[in-house]
Amino acid sequence: MENRQPAYPGTTVPGLRTPSAITPSGPRRRLPRPGAPAAAGLLTAAALALTACGGPATGTADPAGEPRRGGTLTYATGDVEPACLDPIVSGNVPQALVSTQYLEPLFHQDEDGEIGPWLAESWKWSSDRLALDITVRDDVSFTDGQQLNAETIQKNVEYIKDPKTLSSTGILAVEKVESVELVDEFTARLHLSEPDNALLEHFAQVWVPIQSQKALARGMEQNCLAPVGTGPFTVHSWTKQREIVLVRNEDYHTPAPTAGHSGPAYLDRIVWRFLPDHANRFSALQAGEVDVIDVIQPQDAIAADADPALDTLIGSRPGHVVNLTFNTRREPFADLRVREALIRSVDVDAALKSIFLGTVDRSDSVLSSITKYNHQQPEVFATDVEKANRLLDEAGWTGRDAAGYRTKNGRRLSATVLQTESVLVPVSVLEQFQASAKAVGFELLISQEETSTFNERRYAWDYDLAPMYYTKNSPAVLNLTHHRDNIPSVIEGGYHANNNGLQGPEAERIDQLLDTGSVTADEQERHDSYVGAQDVLHSQYLNLPIFDQQTRLGFRSDVEGLQLISPLGMPTFYDTWLDRS
Repeated sequence: MENRQPAYPGTTVPGLRTPSAITPSGPRRRLPRPGAPAAAGLLTAAALALTACGGPATGTADPAGEPRRGGTLTYATGDVEPACLDPIVSGNVPQALVSTQYLEPLFHQDEDGEIGPWLAESWKWSSDRLALDITVRDDVSFTDGQQLNAETIQKNVEYIKDPKTLSSTGILAVEKVESVELVDEFTARLHLSEPDNALLEHFAQVWVPIQSQKALARGMEQNCLAPVGTGPFTVHSWTKQREIVLVRNEDYHTPAPTAGHSGPAYLDRIVWRFLPDHANRFSALQAGEVDVIDVIQPQDAIAADADPALDTLIGSRPGHVVNLTFNTRREPFADLRVREALIRSVDVDAALKSIFLGTVDRSDSVLSSITKYNHQQPEVFATDVEKANRLLDEAGWTGRDAAGYRTKNGRRLSATVLQTESVLVPVSVLEQFQASAKAVGFELLISQEETSTFNERRYAWDYDLAPMYYTKNSPAVLNLTHHRDNIPSVIEGGYHANNNGLQGPEAERIDQLLDTGSVTADEQERHDSYVGAQDVLHSQYLNLPIFDQQTRLGFRSDVEGLQLISPLGMPTFYDTWLDRS
């Protein structure tokens, strides 16, 4: 999965106090009425740690009164503009953010990770778990008039698996689906190559949405411009490098199972603007030129907290945390001792405190703090300069050059970390890592790249360290990011989900654990397999975990009903309305 985004990195861990820098001194958000149910589809603290300024750790606040219909909401994103509005093509966070408004999945995954129906009405596994029958609702039509039926599932899977579609996320999600059989008009049978515990989770993601088969038949180019789904909004227009205009689906009647209302959305339309500059985006929010912004920066979150006209909504995302990934396929990080030495030499906590103003917590696992079976191991990643020096001595880097860097056989101990705004590990953080590494004689160079060249170098394995993350609502994300099957590119010379490239006995052990976790029918065995896999890959120091991915929104206080929807923590505007006369 590409999953590239310049999202503000951070985490609010369930059970921990919200960071004081973004905790208001007094209530501004309206508190829920006693006994009032949580609004639909939103992730609560148990699954998505949220900060709604002045209110509890939930994703919405009680509205000021009866919702008002009508109006235009302007959303300004700091994410890169999608190259395609269909998240099946490629598959990244910018696509997920916008497509959540017009596409819907087969299943709903709640804040506890439980799967329930959405566009699907029911499902049934075969006894050997090599076949899955999915029955879809018989009362749903897409916005182009095409009825949802069993053929819809068949054509969507075929579209995802077609190499011409250039899918990198969806194709990995359905890789075990060998064929789709039409059982009857509304029931499709998916035949699998082997059991897949994560398949229902996959079909609950916006990266595997259900689209009109009639629309898919138009071809990728047309579908990229205006995908056709069943969501509360439809794509009206796309002026590239400026904005996407979404309009209300007047016939909408398939809200998430726990939605706050039924029927069409309240808003008339959404204008989705592209404002990559952080300062300009926040200034536009302050001036009332836009209603909601994402990728809100730490200093801006603090400013919003002090402004009664503004609010923030912040939540962690599931999956593989934002991290620095080691390329083990070449020196110096082919040596485990050198990988651990670099990790032990840097002070992640100090960097986060100084650069992110104390508003985020570090991660001590490759899985985010809200992902099932995450295994936090702070002792594995703790700073230990003495051990770093000892490891480098053991690895033979015992010489020193005139600049104070370690050498071996006349060669300096040096590594280059790529940096790009599309996966935001800021240069200022890397510079602190650079200074820490120098103290043990390790030269860490920083290569700032445009998104295009960052991806070219990543695809070609032309890096020593690179910032990575992967948004996914399942511990099976590790099957993608750390299994050897995903070292080769999905498309020749292109994207590969495994970016560490580890081979050898330890990689085989990781594969065995991940394979067991993927296919076992026993939940305890699944838990033990994924925890065990983290034990092994943590011990191999394949990644330096830094922080959970986050969705970070700033918005005008007269925007009501804004939510982050399960399972990926994407904003949804179905229940949103404007408290304006």
